[in-house]
Amino acid sequence: MIKTEKLNKVFRSEEIETTALNEIDLAIKAGEFVSIMGPSGCGKSTLMNVLGLLDNPTSGQYHFLGEEVGSYNERQRADFRKANIGFVFQSFNLIDELSVYENVELPLLYLGVQAAERKERVNAMLEKMGVGHRNGHYPQQLSGGQQQRVAVSRALVTDPKIVLADEPTGNLDSQHGDEVMNLLKDLNQQGTTIVMVTHSPAYAAYGNRTVNLFDGKIADETLNGNFHV
Repeated sequence: MIKTEKLNKVFRSEEIETTALNEIDLAIKAGEFVSIMGPSGCGKSTLMNVLGLLDNPTSGQYHFLGEEVGSYNERQRADFRKANIGFVFQSFNLIDELSVYENVELPLLYLGVQAAERKERVNAMLEKMGVGHRNGHYPQQLSGGQQQRVAVSRALVTDPKIVLADEPTGNLDSQHGDEVMNLLKDLNQQGTTIVMVTHSPAYAAYGNRTVNLFDGKIADETLNGNFHV
């Protein structure tokens, strides 16, 4: 599904040049759950931004479903993201002024999905995630675990090819963190491809493979024995 070759990302200012990603060769198959780990500043978030087409690599190639997308302009990246990628963030990134239902509906509005289909898909997804009874509530009225379930619902409602989760348990206590991880594991077992950044070795083990970054390079990879197709 995803393949990068000699992927580099360099940030330049007038006085300094910082290499955030250094010759990254990475392949991710459809149906995998890949965990990405490493110390702060090792390039994890930069890699997720490039994989999520939020940013372009400085050099190298990025293929998504056989298509070279690393050189896309901003408009091309936005269109490709909307159609193919779901995001789950540490800070949930829900819009406080919108209800649970409206937050999950938003990406479907961007895609131009008709009202009747939007209603059907949003309600079905919220029920699947166990927060259907909260569809009229607002984010501030929910627990952290419930907010992340809504965020996962929003990521999945467009039926993306892949879900990118950046520290999805970072703002949760252990109980709610475990709930979200079990949710992601269940989704993966149902066929959703997931790439997740985490600082937790225990949560990384939910994936079938862990990629360890250090100083912008892949230091090593570990198979966790949980691969589901």
